[in-house]
Amino acid sequence: MSDIQSEESTTPVEVEALPVETTVPDPHSLGLELPDQPQESIDLLLNEVATARNEADAYLDDLRRVAADFENYRKRSVREHAEMLDRATEKVITGLMPVLDSFDGALDFQPETDSERRLYSGMLNTREQLIKSLEAEGLEVVPTIEEEFDPEIHEPVGAPVGDGTPIVSQELRRGYRLNGRVLRAALVVLEVK
Repeated sequence: MSDIQSEESTTPVEVEALPVETTVPDPHSLGLELPDQPQESIDLLLNEVATARNEADAYLDDLRRVAADFENYRKRSVREHAEMLDRATEKVITGLMPVLDSFDGALDFQPETDSERRLYSGMLNTREQLIKSLEAEGLEVVPTIEEEFDPEIHEPVGAPVGDGTPIVSQELRRGYRLNGRVLRAALVVLEVK
């Protein structure tokens, strides 16, 4: 026996201490009045644990519902913000269409003198800058000349005579699409081919 004791004493075993709460809360501080009988106390405590779990589950369900509502709100806000930006862009571009029409009309003029050519070149460059800025926002010019007539994007002036496929022969006013949606149909003259 002494050999065993000496082995135990020469090879100490290290045990990691676990944090253990040494004080038990007073049942009165938790709002509980425990009965004197141990089984009744156990039943009461189990009932309290079950009630606490049910309440915790209900709070967790409420929290999940609030989190889902917030996520839906966030998605709706992002979508509404994007729609508001699209409407604002459309409003600005629609307001600029008469300016583009004026440029198109002015560029139909054929310059004859050097000063007219410089003015023409300046207008052309300004129009191109404006078009590029608007294209960056999603603006597209509706294709016209030599295109097959499409009532979605072309507004005809008069009716072509003859049988066959109507083709756009002349553009009277440019049409525009914004992000694939027609803002204004092109005003065109048709011929049959």
